[in-house]
Amino acid sequence: MRISLLLVLVIFISSCKEERPNVERQYLESNWSLLKEADYSLISDSVQVPSTVHKELLPLIKHPFQGNNEDSLQWITEENWVYKTYFELDQQTLQKENIELHFEGIDTYASIELNGHEILETDNAFLNWQVDVKAFLEEENELYITIKSPIEIEEQKAAANPYTLPEGNRVYTRKAQYQYGWDWGPKLNTMGIWKPVYLEAYDDFKIDDVYIKQNFVQDSIANLTAQIKLSDKRTELLHYKIKVNDSLYWEQDYQPKAQEDEFEIHFEIPQVQLWWPHNIGEPYLYDIEVLVSKEGKLIDSQKLKTGIRTIELVNELDEHGTSFFFKVNDVPVYMKGANYIPQNSMQDLVTDNHYEKLLSDVKEANMNMLRVWGGGIYEKDIFYEKCDEKGILIWQDFMFACAMYPGDARFRESVTNEITQQITRLRNHSSIALWCGNNETSEAWHNWGWQEGRSQAERDSIWEDYRAIFQIAMPKYVSELTNEPYWESSPEYGRGNPKYEFEGDAHDWRVWHDAYPFEHFEEHIPRFMSEFGFQSHPSYEAIRYINNDGTINIKSEDYSSHQKHARGNELIREYMERDFPVPTNDEDYVYVSQLLQAYGISKGIQAHRRAKPYNMGTLYWQLNDCWPAVSWSSIDYFGNWKALHYQVKRDFENVMISNVVENDTLKTYVVNDGMEDITSGFTIAISDFYGKELYNESFVGTAGMNSSNEFHQLNLEKLDFDLSSVYVFVEFHTSQITDVLVRPKELNLPNENLEWISEKTDQGYQLTITSDAFTKDVFFYSNVDGHFSDNFFDLQPQKDKVILFKTESKEEAAFNFKMLNGLITQ
Repeated sequence: MRISLLLVLVIFISSCKEERPNVERQYLESNWSLLKEADYSLISDSVQVPSTVHKELLPLIKHPFQGNNEDSLQWITEENWVYKTYFELDQQTLQKENIELHFEGIDTYASIELNGHEILETDNAFLNWQVDVKAFLEEENELYITIKSPIEIEEQKAAANPYTLPEGNRVYTRKAQYQYGWDWGPKLNTMGIWKPVYLEAYDDFKIDDVYIKQNFVQDSIANLTAQIKLSDKRTELLHYKIKVNDSLYWEQDYQPKAQEDEFEIHFEIPQVQLWWPHNIGEPYLYDIEVLVSKEGKLIDSQKLKTGIRTIELVNELDEHGTSFFFKVNDVPVYMKGANYIPQNSMQDLVTDNHYEKLLSDVKEANMNMLRVWGGGIYEKDIFYEKCDEKGILIWQDFMFACAMYPGDARFRESVTNEITQQITRLRNHSSIALWCGNNETSEAWHNWGWQEGRSQAERDSIWEDYRAIFQIAMPKYVSELTNEPYWESSPEYGRGNPKYEFEGDAHDWRVWHDAYPFEHFEEHIPRFMSEFGFQSHPSYEAIRYINNDGTINIKSEDYSSHQKHARGNELIREYMERDFPVPTNDEDYVYVSQLLQAYGISKGIQAHRRAKPYNMGTLYWQLNDCWPAVSWSSIDYFGNWKALHYQVKRDFENVMISNVVENDTLKTYVVNDGMEDITSGFTIAISDFYGKELYNESFVGTAGMNSSNEFHQLNLEKLDFDLSSVYVFVEFHTSQITDVLVRPKELNLPNENLEWISEKTDQGYQLTITSDAFTKDVFFYSNVDGHFSDNFFDLQPQKDKVILFKTESKEEAAFNFKMLNGLITQ
């Protein structure tokens, strides 16, 4: 079949993505077709790879993110699908000594044919598959990829297993587990070519991998080893060079005594600049290039960016139990952040701009760590590159979550390939702080009733399969392939074991799942909190999108299908009734649900940080959404910050002021995560809601570096005023906060009006806001898309508050607001 001149041009352009001497890389991105295998009907002849079947069907189906359409689309996963493309190769390429076809990700079970030859069967979406295809290539080529439904395959594997494994047949397929449905996400079990496909042609050899291993840093000199792996074993004389920031640092001829495909180069960087998390220092990255020549001709080179830093997980016995904290460059660093899930149920819809925006929002909220949760995906390279650049550390789960997994030989072989490939791919990233075996699997086996009704032999067999992967294989390969630490399972102990407060990392879900009050966070503090959370409703934009009639109706059938937790709505209301006024209209109810979420999680974050260094990390559940939904996220599917994200931005500042009332005593702490002591004036004032000052005290104090300091105590019983009618203002150094001393529903807030002036700027608008009385939880929103620099804030009486609204919309923006005072809507 003849290929069009346009297609030849497209293929030629796509081949220019990566420039390496002697190595041609040709991406097969465009001009794919998708067909339904059952009747070979054409779905699309203009498919771009990466691709998922669900996304390609969008013009023909109702969008799964709207209404309850998800339910009617389950048939997609029951079918088999065919991707096909045609491509041409010139004689110069065909004459290369080596030609490989690479599939960076096939989801999941696929048969692949090239020019009528079956070249590959895939069964793991997390593997990069490569095949030597030189013998099968012609000038004109036809590539077929048949994606098979996982349902019958999983049923066959389950039937062959001698016992039923928790939690369902998803455990037999190595793909993103959240696609099978979660308590925050839909059941959209996607299939497709979810990562790039390309041909790689070269003569002689190429560099397969370069790992810059850090040996030690001493006297400002970094001692490093470049571990270089070639595509095949060599015996001839080769010339190696290493460039750092475009300067030649090392070169040498090397001829192995026997056939070798791996070579080590030891070199040093003097006056080294270390990589730091952004809240501690600069995340400095070096450009390093390795070049290999033969007989004076450059054969191949590889460039990478990496930082010089050490990372250590300190998990040692102490007087309280067992510590859990990270040292970066030998400095204990308090970890502040969230749990990250995939950004879309159809991963091919996630763009580079989505990564840039979300990770910028992470940094802006003063986070220095994200946990990549084990039920999702190993993220694309750009995710880790952005985290390297922005100084955000990554707790990297391997992709196993809330289940026991099989132990047959093929499964173990596939998992071994998966973990070694992913470690090798990601280990040069300075942001990687920890490799963690799984999410909640050990905790679930011991405390979720999974062992009940099983014989001892069956229990032993299932646990031995667990041990083979998580206690033997994973720590072995992490130790051999990288310098970063390994942690078997998160959490070490859950809420079912009293040790969760004293040893390792904890997932504390007594708030939410067990309906404990938010004060539980203040009374039970673990060494490192790696999960805790609370739901809220998303933005008005998300709710209107979900509802087919475009309304903010949270009781509709459409919207109800986007609440995946069986008791979710009931729990939101139960907690709201405890702590907040309960509105009767949906707009106000959504607003207060976000205040409620921020209020509860803030109690936890501040309690954790006050307990430093006993507690050395707090990662809430969850950062983001994979579709528009009621969920635990602080940023909704459309990128809108909920009240929680604005609050954690305040709570995660390097210098945090925190008030807590204990036994009728107001205690004020200053937490300093910086690396220098801060001596400054400290002021605490209590005023009524119209600004009349009732109490004031000022003094000079010192917040020690990297510490939590109790600065002030005040016996509230001795004060002659109503706590429900006052607010507290505290200031230290450049930080200041306002606070109240009773639950929000107990406040006697005045119902005074809010005034503001809106001025146009180059990037949007500047709003100057004022009120005659203390105004609680002011929320501004607009008719156009954009982002407020601050929101859900308290406003002191007769004091201007200036916020910015950034928007790219050409439409004139109008602004509305809500506030807790009387729940008034303007």
